[in-house]
Amino acid sequence: MPIPEFVLALRSHVGSELLWLPGVSAVVVHDDGRLLLGRRADNGLWAIVSGILEPGEQPALAAVREVLEETGIEVEVERLIAVLDGLRLGFTRVPLYSLIFHCRAVGGALERHPLECADVGWFGSDELPEPLAGYSLWGERAFAAIRGEALDVMFDRPRTPPWRS
Repeated sequence: MPIPEFVLALRSHVGSELLWLPGVSAVVVHDDGRLLLGRRADNGLWAIVSGILEPGEQPALAAVREVLEETGIEVEVERLIAVLDGLRLGFTRVPLYSLIFHCRAVGGALERHPLECADVGWFGSDELPEPLAGYSLWGERAFAAIRGEALDVMFDRPRTPPWRS
C-alpha cells in the first residue's frame, strides 16, 4: 500500500524522528451476525478494514470512510471497543495507534477497492478465512460486540517504565 501524501509531506518536515500515526479499524457486522473482512492486496492476509486518519479527520468518520472506500459497504459506528499500540503488539512496523470501532452495516454493496483489497466478504465465526491477520488481538472482542455483550474499551494500562510489558 502506498504511503499517503500527507505522511510523506510530514516526513519531509520531521525527517526520521519517531512519528506516531493515528489509525482506525472497523469490526463491521451484518444483520445476520457475519463479520466483514477484506483480503489485503499488499500481503494477501484477511483482516478487518483498517486505515490511517487524514489530517483533521475524526476517528469515527475515518472508520466509516475506510469501510466504504475499501469494501463498498456503508456503516454506522456503534462504539469504540479497543485502542491498540501497533508497535508494542507487533502488528505494524510503523508507530501506530489503532482505534477499533464496532460498526453496523446500513447499506451499500460489496465491491472491493482494486488497489487495496484482493477480495472482500462476510464471514460467520465458524467460517473465518485464512490467513487471518491479528485475530488474537481483536477476534474475541469483535464477536462479543457483535453479540451485544457489554465491553469496556480495551487499552494499554499505564506501566512504569512505559516500554516494559
